[in-house]
Amino acid sequence: MKNIAVFGSTGSIGTQALSVAAFHRDEFTVKVIAANRNIDLVEKQAAEFSPEYIGIYDEAAAKELKGRLPKSKIVSGKEVDSLCALSDIHTVVNGVSGFAGLFPLLSALRAGKTVALANKESIVCAHEMVNAALERHGGAILPVDSEQSALFQCLAAGRREDVKSLILTASGGMFRDFTAEQLQGVTPDMALHHPTWSMGKKITIDSSSLFNKGLELMEAGWLFDFGPDEIRIFIHPQSIVHSMVEYNDGSVIAQLAKPDMRLAIQYALTYPARLCSQLGGVSPALLSGLTFFEPDTARFPAIELAYEAFREGRSLPIAYNSGNEAAVERFIGGELRFTEIARCVEYTMQHISKGNIDTLDGILELDREARALAAEYRPSR
Repeated sequence: MKNIAVFGSTGSIGTQALSVAAFHRDEFTVKVIAANRNIDLVEKQAAEFSPEYIGIYDEAAAKELKGRLPKSKIVSGKEVDSLCALSDIHTVVNGVSGFAGLFPLLSALRAGKTVALANKESIVCAHEMVNAALERHGGAILPVDSEQSALFQCLAAGRREDVKSLILTASGGMFRDFTAEQLQGVTPDMALHHPTWSMGKKITIDSSSLFNKGLELMEAGWLFDFGPDEIRIFIHPQSIVHSMVEYNDGSVIAQLAKPDMRLAIQYALTYPARLCSQLGGVSPALLSGLTFFEPDTARFPAIELAYEAFREGRSLPIAYNSGNEAAVERFIGGELRFTEIARCVEYTMQHISKGNIDTLDGILELDREARALAAEYRPSR
């Protein structure tokens, strides 16, 4: 039995991780669940999995949950991240959304844990701190994003020195065929419906704007130690090929599966074993209709902005991530058009300070500055 902690248990990744754990009850014991404030769902999860500890970041929600579950061990506020370090936890699933996912990641790695990581923002914004924690404390990161999991699997086919390039695939979102004029009229309701994946609100919008792929570009580079000129991106609407690795001999190794996050989550939890899953395989008969094409960076500037941020590698990735988080909030709130998300991020990147990313305080200061810059951005009408 492997003891696991699921952070972000009420979100898309967390609920799917618990689905995997339920399917393999003879393999996993859910020792910890942690969430922000959705205590109705947490209460149901606690009834199903009987975790030893429950973490609730929101203090008021934690207080209410203690009233509902008086016999449960409930930890609240900043102390929640300490649950990553419990001695009997083997793997921490980090499904916390956005920049906030950095804190449980660092807590887990500093305790030498294996982290099944779905939070790309923490790698983008704090790769140097994450690498230092890995080197100093001996933990490990196993990627849960379908694209990063695919690269991880494909890289096992050969030696690092024989790799020519990484190839990330992207569905392109539901607006991939929209004209520039049509993109101007995209509403939040339209952007929250993804054609192939079931995901959270922020990542669904990022998928349609291709900001999610920009974050994955940087994440792949820092996870697997490849530079920006060694990573390519292709739109693949069917979402069957999750990523590929090109080797020097001309071979291209691809990982194919149904577009369901549970497979990547399960692989991270069972690695290096491959157990029976809840999903069926991919029939070769489905492969005849697969298509690939390069992204249109004029209509979707997020990709070029990501390459720029990746090449600079210090303040700009934080500006890219945090500026985008703030811009998406403004888009959902009706303050920005869909096409203005990228312009807001570009403005943030142009004005961000060249700050210190070697310390957590420095990263937090740049994060605050990026969000303030994104908030002050005013679109030209």
